[in-house]
Amino acid sequence: MTIKQLSLVFYLLLIPLFLLASDSAMKVGFARLQYDGGGDWYNDPEVLPNLAKYMNNILGTQIPTDQSVVRASESKLFDFPFLYLTGHGNIRWSDSEVNSLRQWMLRGGFLYADDDYGMDASFRREIARVFPERELVEIDSRHPLFTSYFDFSAGLPKIHLHDEKPPQAFGIFDDDGRLMLLYTYETNISDGWADADTHGDPWELRETALKFGLNILHYIMTRKA
Repeated sequence: MTIKQLSLVFYLLLIPLFLLASDSAMKVGFARLQYDGGGDWYNDPEVLPNLAKYMNNILGTQIPTDQSVVRASESKLFDFPFLYLTGHGNIRWSDSEVNSLRQWMLRGGFLYADDDYGMDASFRREIARVFPERELVEIDSRHPLFTSYFDFSAGLPKIHLHDEKPPQAFGIFDDDGRLMLLYTYETNISDGWADADTHGDPWELRETALKFGLNILHYIMTRKA
């Protein structure tokens, strides 16, 4: 598939079937999910713009490089096919937010959640409210996401130490086998998308994180399930 074809596929996915035709749908980029509970959902605001710039440079796409912020309770949630969630602390969704997130994911939305160290227990609690009938299942390097564009067949990269445990990836799938949610734990992939002076990470580590981020989005763009 050529770069132009990939770009076209991406923009078709930016206007999926669950979107109503609107000007905002045509301008949509990446969005960060804001939540209550006390966790710092807002940290490192440059990470999504940096990932968009990297993806535009590598794939020739024209993804908007500003960051949108959305709550699950807002109707504009359904303007975004891709949401990013992170934080160090507690996450709490209202009953209406739980229902909205469930409908959004079942209708085609993809949520990427990255534990920034400290949100694991609350995220698992809240996502179990969204999908009580579905489990977070561990995903290893045999899943096509790991080799969608760059080769991560050796496994999930470790970006930050945290508790020095092995990095893990988990997912929730719909009835057709489509990955609706990716959750990364004990790695902090998205910290590697931050500016160089935010965490002091060397370029090689940040590039690794950006490459895996591109794999996530490339997988969404080209998936058949």
